[in-house]
Amino acid sequence: MRFNRVVVGLMTVLMLASSGAARYMTPTEHLADKVGKPDLESLFPRQFGNWRIDANVPVILPAPDVQARLDAIYNQVLSRTYVNDRGQRVMLSVAYGGDQSDGTRIHRPEVCYPAQGFQILSNKIGHVDLPGHEPLKVRHLESKLEQRFEPITYWVVVGDSAVVSSSEQKLAQLRYGLRGVIPDGMLVRVSSIDSDTRRAFDLQQQYINDLARSLTSQASQRVFGR
Repeated sequence: MRFNRVVVGLMTVLMLASSGAARYMTPTEHLADKVGKPDLESLFPRQFGNWRIDANVPVILPAPDVQARLDAIYNQVLSRTYVNDRGQRVMLSVAYGGDQSDGTRIHRPEVCYPAQGFQILSNKIGHVDLPGHEPLKVRHLESKLEQRFEPITYWVVVGDSAVVSSSEQKLAQLRYGLRGVIPDGMLVRVSSIDSDTRRAFDLQQQYINDLARSLTSQASQRVFGR
């Protein structure tokens, strides 16, 4: 009987210690409060290189229920279509969330697109060479909705780290968490309507390179990570 009381006592002590450690290690400080939240409208220029916003393409707003879900995860969402001097179009979609904790982590296109009826035909990791920056690790998707082929290049910046997988995203979150900090996150998606996947990815690389050249050093770190 005395043995059982000792075991129960030890278990109680361990549970209390675990609970205290969990409270101590739970991040409480938001990185966005320290470095500030970006203004996506001004962070991404309306015109750069040979690219300008295509005023002839209307912005399609999401359904109210979809918008409600977006508002619960993201602080800001930016959607634009750019056109160059040759009439080639690229769509830019950016989502920013100031709280990258487990319940509010950024949702990835390979999850969101199928939810809208798209098929994901391929999903590969790639690299985009950037001027004055380390090669950017990205994810290339081929998506299809009926006769609409939409190749996608995207990446996620958690704090100051560019990541392309859920595990990398979680590790970046944990690295900040060990310092008591909740990181922010930004998903940058570039896509175009084209059944020629190689041509689409080449155009997207050109667009991303031109964007990188137009950004200040500080803005570049926000968009591409360090």
